[in-house]
Amino acid sequence: MVHRPPVPQVDAVGRWGGRRARVAGCQTLGMTAAQDPGEDVPIGDYAVVGDMRTAALVSPEGSVDWLCLPRFDSPSVFASLLGTEQDGRWLVRVTGGEVESRDYVEGTFVFRTTWRGPEGRAEILTFMPHSDGRSDMVRLVRCTEGRVEIEHELIMRFEYATLRPWVHRTTVTHDGESVEVLTAVGGPSRLILHGPLPEPVPEDDAHRGRHTLTAGEELAWVLTGQASWKPLPSPIDVPAVLEETVADWRRWSGQIHATGPWARQVTRSLTVLRALTHIDTGGIVAAATTSLPEDPGGERNWDYRYTWLRDSALTLQAMVLHGLDGGAKAWRDWLLRAIAGHANQVRIMYGLAGERDLTERELPHLRGYADSRPVRIGNGAASQYQTDVVGEVMLALADLRHAGIDEDDYTWGIQKLLLSTQADRLDEPGHGIWEMRGDTHFFTHGRVMAWAAFDQGVRAVEEHDLSGDVDRWRELRDRLRTEIEERGVGPDGAFRQTYDAGEVDASLLQIPHTGFCDHDDPRMLATVRRLEEELVDDHGFLHRYRMDERGNMDGLEGAEAPFLICTFWLVEQYARTGRVQDAERLMHACVDAGAPLDLLAEEYDPASGQMLGNYPQAFSHLGLVRAADAIAQVRGDSG
Repeated sequence: MVHRPPVPQVDAVGRWGGRRARVAGCQTLGMTAAQDPGEDVPIGDYAVVGDMRTAALVSPEGSVDWLCLPRFDSPSVFASLLGTEQDGRWLVRVTGGEVESRDYVEGTFVFRTTWRGPEGRAEILTFMPHSDGRSDMVRLVRCTEGRVEIEHELIMRFEYATLRPWVHRTTVTHDGESVEVLTAVGGPSRLILHGPLPEPVPEDDAHRGRHTLTAGEELAWVLTGQASWKPLPSPIDVPAVLEETVADWRRWSGQIHATGPWARQVTRSLTVLRALTHIDTGGIVAAATTSLPEDPGGERNWDYRYTWLRDSALTLQAMVLHGLDGGAKAWRDWLLRAIAGHANQVRIMYGLAGERDLTERELPHLRGYADSRPVRIGNGAASQYQTDVVGEVMLALADLRHAGIDEDDYTWGIQKLLLSTQADRLDEPGHGIWEMRGDTHFFTHGRVMAWAAFDQGVRAVEEHDLSGDVDRWRELRDRLRTEIEERGVGPDGAFRQTYDAGEVDASLLQIPHTGFCDHDDPRMLATVRRLEEELVDDHGFLHRYRMDERGNMDGLEGAEAPFLICTFWLVEQYARTGRVQDAERLMHACVDAGAPLDLLAEEYDPASGQMLGNYPQAFSHLGLVRAADAIAQVRGDSG
């Protein structure tokens, strides 16, 4: 074993608070974290680290249970999140130890776990550096007191755990020094482990080792992913790379101006949104995972490792409002590339580089998180028509114009083509924002967003001197307003989910954001009353739509928990209509749901205190940012 010089010290961070989740049969704070096979770590207890190309999920016991390389949407190399340990994981922990604290180094995506062992203490830093042309994950261990034994286990499985790689030791020469490494090769993929190597003979393809450290000693492992035909990579300078990684994240997060009671959560959420942005292409994934269930044990398991136009547009708006327009411009450039040449065939989602083929298929060999099958990769909803998408994009690009990002003939030309597409398909029903897999309908939210698309076209001409068929756009905008007011409002004065039914759904809370009406419009107030009566649970959290036979149009079996973004939308609505105490009460409940790491999945079940759905979810985090902003603005306006 090689002991390395001390790494640069990073400052103490954060707190441990909120619910004390039960993880694999034991509480993770102040108790051992040994995993009981067959039990799943609660989704919300996973930490996430990433390099803006991919991301890994790290359990409280120190196991990396999910990692795809080299991109978010690449096949996995660790998939125990959706299966068992034998489907791949990377464990680094203190033998016989107890976790004392877990949190991020402030302003970064570098994750620190502090352990108390039988004879001492240690901290483990896990992070992924931002580097060109390579993907590295670093596990850095430092004994801070007494003596600790470190347990190390590496189980590598490629291609979603369908391929056991050929693993062997070899030597890398760098600057005249030879270093022995462990390398695993399978088809196009290779993993290389630098650092103290495991025992020469693996057990059941698990590479294990134990290492003893005393106070002041430390060791580091670096796992590098690369194409199998490339030369073996040289070692990295871990202390220098750690310092660079911390500095990079802090340069970015230092631009965020967040104050008030949720400043930490707003900063964390914007940091998550950056982490989910692919640094090379500018595409923003909806989440880092696939098939984490909305209904444990059920079929509502989807692949979210792609770029939804809607989710990205809303993320862009949140970034712009906080002055983080560099990533916003990159996303605009991504959008223009993705739809260039076929704006008349715009899709609701794409691959990270703009790929259109996202064919959905199942992986029957994986048991699924909480035995939730099927495990899916790809997403069949990519071929759906959703009326609202062009409006969402036009609203986001208008925010870029208002932020001073220049428009040119190309960028504006693509938007004109989008409006042409919207006009051509205006009389076509859609699947709606919630991607119903049943029949198509005229969803009121979608019709309002179509109105917003033409409204933004008109405004671009009138306010920014851009050219366009403004008379035609104005005509379609006015026609849509009349239609919505006649068919999208029920006898009770509330907006309704679809033209052909009297139900309500949470997406209607987005209508004021388009400028169609104010938050305190009588129709919105009536809609909120209906939502409170029919879709708000006993804890104040808001469901998307009715899940019983009367209201469920999604064509799927089972139920689901409240969607976090829906509840954040309700927080905004409360704040904008003077119900500030209600807004703050509900905001506190949502923020507490993400404790202690301030990471949010798609859904939250307040009855069990568990996150559900893919994680971390961009939609949920941008909802938090907007809700916090709404409360802060109202509080500021009131002095």
